[in-house]
Amino acid sequence: MQQTANRYFIINKPYNMVSQFKSTHDVQLLGNLNFNFPQGTHAVGRLDNDSEGLLILTTNKKLTRLLFLSEVPHARTYLVQINNTLSDKNFDKLRNGVDIKIKKGVYYKTKPTDVQVINRPQDLCWLGNRVTAYQPFTWLLITLTEGKYHQVRKMINAVKHRCKRLIRISIEDLTLGMMEPGCVKEISEDELFTKLKIGASNK
Repeated sequence: MQQTANRYFIINKPYNMVSQFKSTHDVQLLGNLNFNFPQGTHAVGRLDNDSEGLLILTTNKKLTRLLFLSEVPHARTYLVQINNTLSDKNFDKLRNGVDIKIKKGVYYKTKPTDVQVINRPQDLCWLGNRVTAYQPFTWLLITLTEGKYHQVRKMINAVKHRCKRLIRISIEDLTLGMMEPGCVKEISEDELFTKLKIGASNK
């Protein structure tokens, strides 16, 4: 019996939707998207309910391990809106590493991080007109190669700011572009693995 080829999709996960198809809670699910996903489709990694942006869906059960549990870290970039103006001192703290709580009584210092202040966030992805913060606020571009739970939000909290909007815009060379929230795009395995920098031997 010939094995059915795996299928791969990228979506722009909307705000106020969880990254799963089933839940015991009354929440917006991936199944609410206007697309007929094949049986066995699941999310690779997750974005929490309040986060938006690039999310990979696939029928390939190995992809989560290849992408997020491999020895080689994969860069993930987030467009982040924070309240108030970020000072030079706090900017340097974010870049050099801050202490975040990872569990009760246990703190972790984040690795040096690529952080940029962004003046035209609308050039990077679809923002829409949802008001999330009032002036003054700051847009940042943060690239991580580590993935502690809620790491970006905790880093922002560590420098006494609040994360008002969090949008994942890329994983390695796989980008969200100007996809609108809820949009779905199917992508070939070869293109996906190339953009994620996953070796052909892992297919």
